[in-house]
Amino acid sequence: MTNAFPFHNQLCFIVFPYIAILIFFLGSIRRYRKQPFTYSSLSSQFLENRQHFWGLVPLHYGIVVVLIGHIVAFLLPRQILQWDSQPLRLYVLEISALIFGLLTVIGLVGAIARRLTVSKVRVVTNVFDWIVLTLLLVQAVSGVSVAIFHPWGSAWFAAAISPYLWSLVRFNPDLGYVSMMPWGVQLHILMAYVIICVAPFTRLVHILVAPTPYLWRRPQVVRWYRAQKETS
Repeated sequence: MTNAFPFHNQLCFIVFPYIAILIFFLGSIRRYRKQPFTYSSLSSQFLENRQHFWGLVPLHYGIVVVLIGHIVAFLLPRQILQWDSQPLRLYVLEISALIFGLLTVIGLVGAIARRLTVSKVRVVTNVFDWIVLTLLLVQAVSGVSVAIFHPWGSAWFAAAISPYLWSLVRFNPDLGYVSMMPWGVQLHILMAYVIICVAPFTRLVHILVAPTPYLWRRPQVVRWYRAQKETS
């Protein structure tokens, strides 16, 4: 059945997902063992805080809610379809998803602008930072575009994308669901795999070590010391 689909579809939506997940786990484990100190977001907040707040806060709120929404639709597709059976609830879900998607885009634009305009932050920004910001921006914009031009995404995600993802989990890939999707949706899915693939080599790896200890850790005091000039 799979052989009936074009080779590029098989490569992008069957082979590449498994490669991306394998690289993600092996790369994350290796980085944790070899470079544990880098297993964080490597925040630049101490260099500049005002623009940091207006960029990173919308980004994190937006992306976390959107990601949770995708996970829920993947795990509970029947419940999502039942929820969407009432027009009002469908509208609430779709509008909410679009709002948080736009919030993600705004946060990413703010984060990129900050790294371009603040010299101290620009100096500590490396190639991988620009790559991941670009990938996230493309993914967020494509997601918002899908929400606008291909509405009722929660319903067709639960009805088509979720079964496709579960077919990957069961090692019995079914391209029938993805092949009927518009190219914009296919791009959005493919970009997700690309982000998973590069995550272990970027700041995104910090999603695996959520800073929950901060909830109960005692406050830390940070002091800056400067070398004192010798007096005669």
